[in-house]
Amino acid sequence: MAAYKVMLLGEIGVGKSSLVRRLVLDRFDIDYKPTIGVDVYRYEVPADTGRPAVSLIIWDTDGNFGEAIFRHVYMKEAAAALVVGDATRIETLDTMAELGAGFRDAFPGRHWAYIVNKLDLVGEAVAALPEPLTRPGITLTRTSALTGHNVQAAFHQAAATIVRRS
Repeated sequence: MAAYKVMLLGEIGVGKSSLVRRLVLDRFDIDYKPTIGVDVYRYEVPADTGRPAVSLIIWDTDGNFGEAIFRHVYMKEAAAALVVGDATRIETLDTMAELGAGFRDAFPGRHWAYIVNKLDLVGEAVAALPEPLTRPGITLTRTSALTGHNVQAAFHQAAATIVRRS
């Protein structure tokens, strides 16, 4: 089974760790514990029509890196990045757009997508998405790590795109 490295990027507190824990462990921890450095998880994506089963090696980064993250050695070999923003903190969506553009520019041809998390707190209507997030062709998934809404779909979509581009 092929394995692919996927980076989770975004500011502190947007829910990166909560998303990956919901995906891998199917649980949500109410006590917030910030990631220090990087936590690594493995998730097996079952085969789907036209796509073999794959393993995602998910690197959950802390939010202190900002644009400097693209210079870190552990970004090397990343097949994709999922860039996360917090629906309750609109300023994190601007940072999300910047990080997505940074990944695209630093690693051309690799998959990247946006995740707007914490929809359980605001509903489906996220006010005023920054313009870069509304452009045609942008992959943006709205999720809730608390309820699990669309979490698996975001990672399965990433897996499908990674395999298609490989």
